[in-house]
Amino acid sequence: MSDIPPDAAKPKKAPPRHSGHRERLRVRAAKGGIDALPDYELLELLLFRSIPYKDTKALAKDLLARFGGLEGIGAASHEAVDDQVAQSLGYARGAASRAAALDLQLIFDVARRVAREPASKRPVIASWTALLAYVRVALQHEPREQFRVLYLDKKNQLILDEIQNRGTVDHAPVYPREVIRRALELSSANIILVHNHPSGDPTPSRADVDMTKQIIAAGRSLNVEVHDHLVVGRHGVASFKQLGLM
Repeated sequence: MSDIPPDAAKPKKAPPRHSGHRERLRVRAAKGGIDALPDYELLELLLFRSIPYKDTKALAKDLLARFGGLEGIGAASHEAVDDQVAQSLGYARGAASRAAALDLQLIFDVARRVAREPASKRPVIASWTALLAYVRVALQHEPREQFRVLYLDKKNQLILDEIQNRGTVDHAPVYPREVIRRALELSSANIILVHNHPSGDPTPSRADVDMTKQIIAAGRSLNVEVHDHLVVGRHGVASFKQLGLM
């Protein structure tokens, strides 16, 4: 009878390929700072928490490639991110891929709220830089056109940022009377109109100009002033006021 323990004769299982990689990445992040990491490694760190037993480097790169960057991932639908997670990891879509997609959604939503905070704590007109940063984070990578209204009080403090309508890739219907009716409900004296161009070019269209004039006219008789209309694209933000369109 052999004295060799039964388990000793079995070949040792090779450690997973990503063994040690996670700890090395954490150490590099701690020593060099998060800012020193490229986008795919930052995304890897985020994914460690929701995907504990698989290499997440390829997944991080796949997500960035499919959605065009971190902001694109943040703007993507839960279903699209879920689909890419499952595809990259070789899963069937299910609890594991949904958990990773939800974690990413939560992280990017926190980032949007952080960007919004400075604009909501100071008069919006006096915080123009913070306002532009907020609308870009909120809308720059939205795949469909979205029309929002920032309702302000008499001191230009933000009362509410409300999505009025979501539309197609190039159109979101807007009803001027509804915009002004909502302003009266909120006791909002001033409003800023905001919408995005999914094409990436923020140049206002003829339809944008006509719609803005209708809202200005509807608000004038009820003492609701339209401060500006911002059009957000991947290549910047266009201001109607700065362009002399209102």
